[in-house]
Amino acid sequence: MRTHRPRHPARVGQALRMAGFTMIEVLVALLVFSLGVLALVQIQGTAVRMSGDARDRAIATFLADQLLARMLISDPATAASFAHNPGGSTACAPTGAASTNAVVTEWLAEVTDHLPGAAGALQQIVVNAATGEVTVRLCWQNGSDPARNLAVTNQVQWQP
Repeated sequence: MRTHRPRHPARVGQALRMAGFTMIEVLVALLVFSLGVLALVQIQGTAVRMSGDARDRAIATFLADQLLARMLISDPATAASFAHNPGGSTACAPTGAASTNAVVTEWLAEVTDHLPGAAGALQQIVVNAATGEVTVRLCWQNGSDPARNLAVTNQVQWQP
């Protein structure tokens, strides 16, 4: 019986080593690819979270401007009644009396409807009737994220 011997035994050994090396290259490539995909997923999650935060800030800015516009067309004699929790300087922890002005209570309902975790007691409106300066501080919290706040100060010049 005749046995088959390779003509070039060195090439056969080299081919086997190259096949093993190729398997290692494939495994390393899969590892690098997997890490790249995981990084892309993390970036996507961060982008979605930041997009939501930007949306909430835009809504908060719109709501603050909306209140200032309502104050502008109101009777100047009612300026002081717009103050809502006017005491305290710590964001999201105002003190003082709540406003009973119908415009403010309606506005607070809109704030709680449009911003996540924005209770009426967390919002603050400070009115300086003598100078016409109004500061609106909005506070909200989206899920387990830290509380967000926005302060808008404007000079309201009521028409007599």
